[in-house]
Amino acid sequence: MDLSTLAFAMGSAWLSGINLYATVLTLGLLERFHFAHLPGDLTYLGHTWVLATAGALYVIEFIADKIPALDSAWDAVHTFIRVPAGAILAATAFAHFDPKIRLIAMLAGGGIALTSHGAKAATRLAANTSPEPFSNLMLSLAEDALAVGGALLMSVHPAVLFAIALAGVVLSILLFRWIWLAMRRIFRPRSTALPA
Repeated sequence: MDLSTLAFAMGSAWLSGINLYATVLTLGLLERFHFAHLPGDLTYLGHTWVLATAGALYVIEFIADKIPALDSAWDAVHTFIRVPAGAILAATAFAHFDPKIRLIAMLAGGGIALTSHGAKAATRLAANTSPEPFSNLMLSLAEDALAVGGALLMSVHPAVLFAIALAGVVLSILLFRWIWLAMRRIFRPRSTALPA
């Protein structure tokens, strides 16, 4: 198996869990203008209709993601979009491989997209409990930069992004317990019993 294909497959799945439309748009532009040669059928990301759709959806997401509370609703809906899209991107990178390899790539890609999406959604939900709006805006801009910068890095050094994605998956798994406990403390119902 080609390490570059594996890195593109899993890297694009991980980035899609963070910002699907920015990832698809960036990879598509890189393919379109021959700055990168995407593996498998990911070359279709460079087609005009894919670029136009990803660009329009990225503009909507860019705005929605900057508004507290709306960003969490957007993330909730996108659980059903980013995770399957990450699985599809991973399988599409292996389009010219045996169907068993594509199926394994799809399952792994979906799992990787779920970890990055889950960490993003939980972090943003926690940030929305803060009374100041700047942490939400800064997190959103950092996610945009990570998606675009990660796609650019993947086009030059796919193995480096693959290593970052693996580290991100491990960190997400380790942080899920901490985030879960923090969210339980925030949303725990307060006792209203009066002291005796």
